[in-house]
Amino acid sequence: ITGLIGPNGAGKTTIVNLITGMQKVTSGQIRLRDGDITQLAPDRIARAGIARTFQNIRLLTEETVLDNVVIGLHRHERTSLLANVLGLPSANREREELRQRAAALLTDFNMSDLARRPAGDLSYGHQRRLEMVRAVASEPDLLLLDEPVAGMNDVEADELGIIFRRIAARGVGVLLIEHNIRFVTSLCDTLYVIDAGRVIACGEPEAVCNDPQVIAAYLGE
Repeated sequence: ITGLIGPNGAGKTTIVNLITGMQKVTSGQIRLRDGDITQLAPDRIARAGIARTFQNIRLLTEETVLDNVVIGLHRHERTSLLANVLGLPSANREREELRQRAAALLTDFNMSDLARRPAGDLSYGHQRRLEMVRAVASEPDLLLLDEPVAGMNDVEADELGIIFRRIAARGVGVLLIEHNIRFVTSLCDTLYVIDAGRVIACGEPEAVCNDPQVIAAYLGE
């Protein structure tokens, strides 16, 4: 788990937008494993194994919690659009399989009791958690979390921290952008700090947070 922190406007979300193809790179290169993904469209980057969450929650609020997770499984569909439109048996079987996988993920995130509720009826904390379940559903190699515990209390944040460790233990790389320093230092293996788009510190979280340059960037000298 790698942390990325910095003051407002430092460029943290811009980095995520560049990696996921939401903004175009003007110079330099973005590589995933041995491949260059700099010019790929967002859907192709997602298929390559990168998933993200957003600062502003983006759920289908009228759909159920379960259906929102099923959407995250879309890249694993094998049946064609035509088969789904015609309601062929193969499409029906796959649809049921995806719903079962989505239900299992909700159980992992302690949300199975909310599966049938409209996503818009959930509390803020549960909506945040649902967005993460949907991202994990795509089975990414790299998960980008943009301020996932914003607005949560310490208990809610720590519960998510346990889940993030579980995800990382499965071999998924996690990039965590967060202003909650206590949360970041307790969770991350490596911490980067940027200010005005420039890396000003990198290393073990405790050492980085005690760096005078980092303190000045956050608190002012």
